[in-house]
Amino acid sequence: MSEQPLGTLSAEDLTTLYTQYQSKQLALDLTRGKPSAKQLSLADRIDGILDGNYLTSGTDTRNYGGLEGIAEIKPLGSWLLDTPESAVIAGGNSSLTMMYQTVLFQKLFNPAWQGDISFLCPTPGYDRHFSICEELGINMVPVPFRAGGPDMDAVEALVANDTSIKGIWCVPKYQNPTGVTFDDATVKRIANLGNLAGDGFIVLWDNAYAVHHLDNNRPDVLADFWALSEAAGTLDSAFLFASTSKISHAGSGVAFMACSESQRAFFLKHLGMSAIGPDKVGQLRHVALFPTKSALANHMALHAELIKPRMEMVVNKLDQHLNSGEQGEWTRPNGGYFVTFYAPEGTATKIVALAAELGVKLTPAGATHPYGNDESDSVIRLAPSFPTIAELDEAMDAFCLCVAIATAK
Repeated sequence: MSEQPLGTLSAEDLTTLYTQYQSKQLALDLTRGKPSAKQLSLADRIDGILDGNYLTSGTDTRNYGGLEGIAEIKPLGSWLLDTPESAVIAGGNSSLTMMYQTVLFQKLFNPAWQGDISFLCPTPGYDRHFSICEELGINMVPVPFRAGGPDMDAVEALVANDTSIKGIWCVPKYQNPTGVTFDDATVKRIANLGNLAGDGFIVLWDNAYAVHHLDNNRPDVLADFWALSEAAGTLDSAFLFASTSKISHAGSGVAFMACSESQRAFFLKHLGMSAIGPDKVGQLRHVALFPTKSALANHMALHAELIKPRMEMVVNKLDQHLNSGEQGEWTRPNGGYFVTFYAPEGTATKIVALAAELGVKLTPAGATHPYGNDESDSVIRLAPSFPTIAELDEAMDAFCLCVAIATAK
């Protein structure tokens, strides 16, 4: 890659560089926020950690039952969710599954959800949230982001004037894909939405990156959504989710949700029709792996040592090669798994296509928007966790080259 900023190179020089990269026949993937093999290895001692002792509280975890998870795993859930242990339900490895079940059960069995319903979708956002709505025939209403979270003036006006709106998706800390952490005022206003909305309104509070700081000494601090909902009298609207999928082994972690007592009874009633109990052996392994809150924090500091250099490399490469403003803007998150690149309007699809021709896979342009429709054709999510540092170095050089070509005057 040229040492000169790419914005200073001629079209001919950019084309020459692009041809050189084509000859490398790269095969690099920046599409999804998967933990790297080194991150997964941090939890390898979970294998065999029980040493044959599967009993807990008089229960044999190898057997059926325990629909809401074992009691011993609930402190871990409460640390991640910032809720009372009594509110926690522990499931399998995927919090996305619990979110899907939550929405499905409400749609099937809540009388207030009959007819055409809509969800508010802070945008850009998590594509799998949007897929749930699309799968279940729920209309999606995009809401723009501000510096401290969703545009709450727009959110409050929408829920107050349209009773068909039954929910809002939130990734409140190190949001996917922007890296934004909601500010205190925004959290308080979201906690109050149940008082403004029609019957059956819920907040899906997906705190997937609750402990995924890049610097454990200077983490973003998120307001206590559970306490604020309790104070507002809206706990029946609050559904909180988290998991260990990016903490231990992604394929065999533990998912958690918390909700009010009445919503908990509703969820477990319908869950019991399709499940007998989660993987309690896996839950007990996590109890042994994270016996204290400090053990969890120490483990996440090891994750940060692997993720932080990758996030810094993405931002540094963008700073080095591109002219901020003229060739795009980009986020500088304090945690999570993503950097969001805001390309000049109308160029994101072209950048993704150019990168694909070089062998660099990116999340499709528009994936961060409901129905895949980014009207500005601007947002590209970069996921640097999975590649090696060497692969990421090459991928980011190639990405910046594609941006320079797509935005060349």
